[in-house]
Amino acid sequence: MKAFLFDMDGVIIDSEPLHFEVEMMTMDYLGLTATKEYLEQFVGMTNPEMWKRVKEEHQVPHTVEEIIDYQIAKKLNHLDKADLEPIDGILKLIQDLQTNGIVIGLASSSPRSFIERVLTKFQINQHFNSIVSGEEVANGKPAPDVYLEAAKVLGVSPKDCYVLEDSRNGVLAAKKAGMRCIGYRNPNSGNQDLSAADVVVDSIRDIRVGELV
Repeated sequence: MKAFLFDMDGVIIDSEPLHFEVEMMTMDYLGLTATKEYLEQFVGMTNPEMWKRVKEEHQVPHTVEEIIDYQIAKKLNHLDKADLEPIDGILKLIQDLQTNGIVIGLASSSPRSFIERVLTKFQINQHFNSIVSGEEVANGKPAPDVYLEAAKVLGVSPKDCYVLEDSRNGVLAAKKAGMRCIGYRNPNSGNQDLSAADVVVDSIRDIRVGELV
């Protein structure tokens, strides 16, 4: 292993409850009703891909851009007010990776504005050697683009990368990229199928950097 790539939502920050709440508000704004189970299928996907599908399925008159503008404004407002800390074990994992000379990247489906706000809130920006948003590549998760771009920025071959993911779409993206993947079973991320991951953990503290080869 030469590089370790983090997803963000549900891995670094337990933000899925926030996302679900705002997405429910956004569905209501569109005049739609949705269950948490319905929204779980979109975990790990980019906003444009999610809302494009919702718009097509429900014949929504709003543009995707209008929907996203409403959603992001609400999310940033909620994030600023939320009393959130990094998920337990994340700061120790980052420290262990750096101690072992492993470069660190972040590959998230969230827009860059949300990514940067989270990293600033937790004061951990400086730990990431590359940051790529799924909205900056041609195809979002479960396509491999965001992970391939993160590895490219780091100058590391995909086969030398480990990925930490909490969603089905994210795990599939990592495996399609030819990377090894650790699935983190976060109960707040909903009923996610992590079976394609190389290993699944219930706690970030279960990850031992020295055992990753």
